[in-house]
Amino acid sequence: MKKGDLLFGYESSPTKQIKGIFEITKEIHNSQRGEEIEFQLIEKLEIPIHWNDIKNIDSLQNCEVFKNNQGSLFKLSEEEYDIIREVIDNKNIITEKLLINSRYSKYKFSDDPDKPFISEKNFQETVSLLKRKKNIILQGPPGVGKTFIARKIAYEIMQEINDVSIEMVQFHQSYSYEDFIQGLRPTQKGSFELKDGIFYTFCQRALAHPKRDFFFIIDEINRGNLSKIFGELMMLIEADKRQSKYAIKLTYADDEEDRFYVPSNLHIIGTMNTADRSLAIVDYALRRRFAFINLYPDYGNNLKSFLGSKGISDVMIEHIINALNKVNRIIREDINLGEGFQIGHSYFCSYNYNENENEWLENIIKFELKPLLEEIWFDQLDKVNDVLKILSR
Repeated sequence: MKKGDLLFGYESSPTKQIKGIFEITKEIHNSQRGEEIEFQLIEKLEIPIHWNDIKNIDSLQNCEVFKNNQGSLFKLSEEEYDIIREVIDNKNIITEKLLINSRYSKYKFSDDPDKPFISEKNFQETVSLLKRKKNIILQGPPGVGKTFIARKIAYEIMQEINDVSIEMVQFHQSYSYEDFIQGLRPTQKGSFELKDGIFYTFCQRALAHPKRDFFFIIDEINRGNLSKIFGELMMLIEADKRQSKYAIKLTYADDEEDRFYVPSNLHIIGTMNTADRSLAIVDYALRRRFAFINLYPDYGNNLKSFLGSKGISDVMIEHIINALNKVNRIIREDINLGEGFQIGHSYFCSYNYNENENEWLENIIKFELKPLLEEIWFDQLDKVNDVLKILSR
């Protein structure tokens, strides 16, 4: 080992990650403490590389660290270094581009000109709940801005607009544990190899940066088979289990030391549509691990100010607000529907300047609201026609 040589910095159990690249500044020498090597950090990895990412690479099987992994320092050939470096680059290239192109700016809900339609009191209450519980679900009818609010909550906790620390996925009926945590995937050679899922990889990032907050947003969380997708995470996501002492062996782990836990700086925000009759009730075991926040349509001063800023006439604004309040009251009072089927305000946030406002409203009613109303009142078309008369000018 000599000055200028490069060194991968690897942290062993329970994280088992390559976290940085170092350069030797002074080769082995004697000091009062004995033999020493001096080196400096030249690159801290945004996404660390897990042991699983390199252990099955054929061209690394004769690497010294795989032959005998007892010790602290292992020699790598130039070719072996390049192979591991390529794995690092492939994992980090997209995130590095985001980091380079991102322009962070301070964020405060009270100063946000594009704030969601929710009172500051309720918003801050939700922020505090996420900090304490670590897992929340924003639930409500379609069009109330659940995903929009989820990002704003993340910005408020970070105190900056920073999408690099946010990951998002949408659940569906085919989504599985293998997609989310870990699973065996076929290779081009006809064999199988262990691949980390999106949540597992995101947890590794959070573990590598313990002083930063990370946010994992799961859109349409109740569309997936939650018990199947979360697997062992049913326990690990609990707020009081976010420590290494609760790390457990995962389904595809090779040895006892290959353990995993969800770090405390990672927050989970789910969104749930309450108007979809086809979805099963959320698993009760999982429900206990989340706090549920109800979001409702806001046809009041928030929408009035927003539409006014877009250039819509006062007459049109009053019509929209009065009509939708009437329609939503009819939906709430329907014994077969209720609050979860109301029409959200987001349907009316798409207006473009200088657009014909009458045509704009007509298109929303004809192509968005009419199909929705025909779905919720599929056996009461007379009621649909009555409601459409209220909506039309």
